[in-house]
Amino acid sequence: MDEVQIRGRMDALRQEHRDLDAAIAALADHGVPNQLQLARLKKRKLRLRDEIAMLEDYLLPDIIA
Repeated sequence: MDEVQIRGRMDALRQEHRDLDAAIAALADHGVPNQLQLARLKKRKLRLRDEIAMLEDYLLPDIIA
């Protein structure tokens, strides 16, 4: 993947991460939330954060000079 594709993928992942934030908040606001569904959404959100971090590290490697 080239840099443009990686940045596009990161943008898509960030949007999905924001969407999951909204979904988690909406689910939590509905009285008694479905704990299993809430846990799955949070786990997916963490995986997205990890993938975003991996792609950022790929674009901006930590070079010790």
